[in-house]
Amino acid sequence: MSEVSAFIGIGRMGGPMARNLARNANTLGRRVRVYDKSASAITACKDAGADVADSLSEVVDGADVIFSMVPAGPDVRSLYMDEGGIFDTAPKGALLIDCSTIDVATAQEVAKAARERGFRMLDAPVSGGVAGAEAATITFMVGGEASDLEEVRPQLEKMGAKIVHCGPSGMGEAAKICNNMITGISAVAVAESYAIGQRLGLDPKILYDVVSTSSGQTNIGTRNPPIAGIVETASANRDFEPGFTIALMLKDLRLSQAAAKQVDQASPVGAAAAEIFALAANSGLAHLDTAGVFKLIAGNQPPPK
Repeated sequence: MSEVSAFIGIGRMGGPMARNLARNANTLGRRVRVYDKSASAITACKDAGADVADSLSEVVDGADVIFSMVPAGPDVRSLYMDEGGIFDTAPKGALLIDCSTIDVATAQEVAKAARERGFRMLDAPVSGGVAGAEAATITFMVGGEASDLEEVRPQLEKMGAKIVHCGPSGMGEAAKICNNMITGISAVAVAESYAIGQRLGLDPKILYDVVSTSSGQTNIGTRNPPIAGIVETASANRDFEPGFTIALMLKDLRLSQAAAKQVDQASPVGAAAAEIFALAANSGLAHLDTAGVFKLIAGNQPPPK
């Protein structure tokens, strides 16, 4: 009988990841079984070839590899450590891969508890947004034993384009937090630059032409500038329909600041970015794409004629 990979949490990111895994199940010689409370998410995964479980205990039954993708540290702790959670219901020796973006301390705490309960565990948060998850081009940042990573690498390669071993437990989360702090800071800088340029009367397409090939080039500024009509795939063309929301960026920036405080490292620019994203979220923009912070910074005012 085929080995089983379980996937728990098939939302905006976990869903396309699980579907890519399910589409490649035969190639991998595995069955993929999913569990979530969302009926529409379950239907999409079922259409991709996944088996569907009605409970947590059912999804992990007989699974030797278990993936999870949930919102925050307390959710991870509850999913794994609560009575009736994964530690109580999964087969001993299973390899657990948590793809959630959470704080380093919780990732290390849960991994330590996993080892004590007879499991192996990797923290493997991802970067690349929903579009990357759908196209299987995301990056996995992995913390834990290198041998465990190599065991699950063939499955990760069906969901992402790059897999980086970042060190022991928690270091995948550390890499993700640092990466997203740079992205959040960059999003604010890009938004401010375009707002200033517009006020000065500079054509935003010309600004893009300069910045995208000069020292001010950033990933978010090149692929997702905050002005419609410059880059075809930019969220600004769809009124900032999200790939990665302001709310999620705020969560990650707060994680970066908690990490900075934990190790007594000053992070004034990261702190400022977190404050700006908090203001954006509290101004009714939380559901927009990260680049939508431009609406706050530009004040929703048209440029002068």
